[in-house]
Amino acid sequence: MCGISGIINKKNSSVKKDDIVSMNNLIVHRGPDAEGYFFFENFAFGHRRLSVIDLSENGNQPMNYNENYTITYNGEIYNYIEIRRELKNLGYAFHSESDTEVILASYLQWGTDCVKKFNGMWSFALFDKTKKLIFCSRDRFGVKPFYYTEIDDRFIFGSEIKQLLFFHNSKKANLPILMDYLIPDFEEHTNSTFFENIYKLEQSHNLIYDLSENTYKIIPYYEIQIDNNLSELDEIDSTRLFSDLLTDSIQLRLRSDVKVGTCLSGGLDSSAIASIASKIYRQNSVQKFSAFTAKSTEILTDESHFAKKVAEKADIDWNLTEPTYEEFCSKIDKIIKVQEEPFGGPSIFMQYEVFNKAAENNCTVILDGQGGDEILLGYERYYPSYLLSLPKQKVLKNFIFSSKNSGLSKRELLYYWIYFMSPSVRTAFLRHRFRFIKKNFFDMFSKHAIIGSSESYYNILDLQKTEINSLQLPHLLRYEDRNSMAFSIETRLPFLDYRMVETSLSLNNNFKIRDGWTKYMLRKAIDPIVPKEVTWRKNKLGFNAPENIWLSSYKNNMFKAVENSYIIRRISDFEKLRGDFSKMNYRVMWRLYNLAKWEEIYNVHYE
Repeated sequence: MCGISGIINKKNSSVKKDDIVSMNNLIVHRGPDAEGYFFFENFAFGHRRLSVIDLSENGNQPMNYNENYTITYNGEIYNYIEIRRELKNLGYAFHSESDTEVILASYLQWGTDCVKKFNGMWSFALFDKTKKLIFCSRDRFGVKPFYYTEIDDRFIFGSEIKQLLFFHNSKKANLPILMDYLIPDFEEHTNSTFFENIYKLEQSHNLIYDLSENTYKIIPYYEIQIDNNLSELDEIDSTRLFSDLLTDSIQLRLRSDVKVGTCLSGGLDSSAIASIASKIYRQNSVQKFSAFTAKSTEILTDESHFAKKVAEKADIDWNLTEPTYEEFCSKIDKIIKVQEEPFGGPSIFMQYEVFNKAAENNCTVILDGQGGDEILLGYERYYPSYLLSLPKQKVLKNFIFSSKNSGLSKRELLYYWIYFMSPSVRTAFLRHRFRFIKKNFFDMFSKHAIIGSSESYYNILDLQKTEINSLQLPHLLRYEDRNSMAFSIETRLPFLDYRMVETSLSLNNNFKIRDGWTKYMLRKAIDPIVPKEVTWRKNKLGFNAPENIWLSSYKNNMFKAVENSYIIRRISDFEKLRGDFSKMNYRVMWRLYNLAKWEEIYNVHYE
């Protein structure tokens, strides 16, 4: 896990060393163990290394192979041992134990199709001297970031936006993206960022830069593959297949030459990972497996008692952090800067503190549960899609079960049905909630995304693909990457092994939700090893911050920031906003505040 930098001069002049070094210095936190550079004619690569596999200097980057191939790479290829064995049988020689060298040799053997062999997360740029091109790629689900911009006849790329902002004297807000965040709460759903003229390479895509012509093309290389035969399996075989794959996915992600631990919220996903990982870990170590939990000071949002039960049963070295309101106040500006773009709520602060705790315990690699809800229909707002998929005679019975075995009342469940499946109702609701936004700015938010989201609810597979590819998972991955890398920690996500994703989406939907129980297959799979109070929980939280306590106390500070925001004053009838502010939903209040602080911290302007 590392940080990458790159500059290509389109006018074919050499890159100034100070420019690439300055870019690299902005991401020391991503790779504190080593740095390196590669210069060739009109371009330069930079790299910051976080040593995880092969801790020797042999693993340093940028790395060369056969004199004609050079890579700067961020990520982990978990099946690198198996691929290296295959390549050795084909006659390839290796001089390190790193997965980086495996990528280079794989490219030499299979060309750009090499990424289809990889089980992992990655973001890289690979120079092919023989073809005069730079091959860039981002992993299937976008776990690792890749940003790019074009300015002053240069194509510039990096792991974080701040590296690109270094070259932009003017930082202009991307208003349509800003309105998508503020109104329907969409983030990371396009390749645009909150900053104009800064983009991200989307997940499952390659970018091929032709150095002869100074042009590039972006090409998709992967789509989720569905095996319809798997939907014919019965409950026992489906659960066994899912359980075996999850175990194998976790085992692959325990490959490391440094200490590995896990986040443990006390929810289903993290409890499953912690329990399975601990069992595997103890087979090869006399040390206990480590887990890290954030405790909320608000009873309604505190899950730490569940996490404690899991840790005790799995014999885990459990580490607890309890962030305070005072810490929230003192650190929130820093976290907004770390995240680089506005985010959904203060629970991101709780996640940040979990990684802080892990760093204090010298834990360099952390497993986490991102992706479990999307592949197993874990969010309660997915109920309408599930109910709609059932025969008509079963809808009412399962509507009642869905309310009984979740945190939703029947009224709330009916509201979800109407709100998420009707774009006109959803838009009307948002128009009322954001009545203080001027009409010409309100109309900027993506109605297409709202319609696409609503239409996807009519088919569970479409819904899951939409959530994985655009409307849900991408912003969670961005939060995870920035928070973990702020502490030089690599996170690994077993539920996003592409085999897990494809298998879970292929299996019968009636084993994802059954009798109202979300993530039913996972519950059945972990029932023998996780306390039943956790396995059959009905409420869903996940490192929630005590928002009601913190934001009610912080309300005056939030309004001051909003009041000082030029952008918010420009897009709103501020007197209406002032009158509505104290009565606002806390999440809306937060988004306004977060936007105002982002504008201040990054010196963003509107025009």
